[in-house]
Amino acid sequence: MTRAWTTTGEDYAAIKAWFDDWGARVAAGDFAGARPLFSDDVVGFGTWMDLVEGLDALEAEQWRSVWPTIAGFRHETERTLRVEVSPDRLMAVGLVTWTSTGFDPEGRPYDRPGRTTGVFTRPDTRAPWRSIHTHVSLCRGVPQRSHGRPRT
Repeated sequence: MTRAWTTTGEDYAAIKAWFDDWGARVAAGDFAGARPLFSDDVVGFGTWMDLVEGLDALEAEQWRSVWPTIAGFRHETERTLRVEVSPDRLMAVGLVTWTSTGFDPEGRPYDRPGRTTGVFTRPDTRAPWRSIHTHVSLCRGVPQRSHGRPRT
């Protein structure tokens, strides 16, 4: 059976805007600005941890380990975003690929593509979506560590 991923309209647009906003904050290294997009009790997986619970831990153990070492992060929402929303419109799942630039130990740039899955909830349909789970991972064969831009 193939899932149709049929969500359109305002819920699709809101999840797209969420990924676009978060991607811009990753690119800018805006930790404080990204926090309101997430639930305080978020649970995540990612490159730098197997499982982390809570927004403070997600920021400390994942975001701060990666965001300062990369450049040009952007979710490819125009091309790859898939969204499914629950019938009551209070829970959603979004899947999207992303691009970024990593840096090897000598500071040489390399393509650093990956993908994100997010699970979102809200208390009512007028409230903004907040992520309760993210899984951010690199594509196969991409170096696990970016070393940051060379210092000049």
